[in-house]
Amino acid sequence: MTLTWPDRADPAVTADGWTFGRQWAVMTGRGVRSAARQGEFTIAIVMPMVFALGFYLPLRLIMADRGIDYAQFLMPIIVLQAVAFTAVAAAQRATLDKLRGMSRRLASMPVRPLVPVASRMSTSLIRSVVSIATALIFGALLGFSFDGGLLNAAGFIAFSIAVGLVLAVGADSLGLLARGPEATSQLLVLPQLVLGMLSTGFVPESGFPGWAQPFARNQPISHFASTMRELAAGDPTWATARPALIWLGALAAAFLALAHYTQTHRRLYP
Repeated sequence: MTLTWPDRADPAVTADGWTFGRQWAVMTGRGVRSAARQGEFTIAIVMPMVFALGFYLPLRLIMADRGIDYAQFLMPIIVLQAVAFTAVAAAQRATLDKLRGMSRRLASMPVRPLVPVASRMSTSLIRSVVSIATALIFGALLGFSFDGGLLNAAGFIAFSIAVGLVLAVGADSLGLLARGPEATSQLLVLPQLVLGMLSTGFVPESGFPGWAQPFARNQPISHFASTMRELAAGDPTWATARPALIWLGALAAAFLALAHYTQTHRRLYP
């Protein structure tokens, strides 16, 4: 018995339209449905509320005594923590696809090489938007507001989405390299929490001991939070935005290089 593969150049056996777009749409739909079944969108809604209440309630009076509107001060780091947890979910999604054999199956099919990662990033983008929207709605209930008009508010949201996508690309690549979801969580959750706590997102730089202030001031989370805080206030400055954009560009370059490596040297087996 002889098997003959269909000629993909023959219009009779090839569907019209953009192949990448069709495959991406199907895979993205699968990812969104899977995320919904596993409760990821519920977590995306609950986590910003938990973080906001966990820090706002015990610290708001202390910050008020120092002349700080804590709802306004806190919201950028709540948004950043929300998109960081989205990145952790992206890593676990990639790991589970590998463990369940989906990555190996897709590699054996006529699926465009970038479709799987593009669909996972689209799913992460949707979850990030849900988390950001939830954080901003809940922040408004606590007293947060955009004081700089529509353009600065759009910049705040666009910057937070950009950070979320960059983190998701890196986390997705680490998820493909990790041997299991537990290892993925250990790789990502602890650094995320440490960098968040040792940043100027929750407390101002003066709230840290002198030996910790240089690190708290110069690490990327602090720069991201400061930039978003200025955008929310309607007073963005290049001096604050420049280091944040440099950090974001450097992380994007590093994570895209890692993503290229994982896509061209894919570990399809656990």
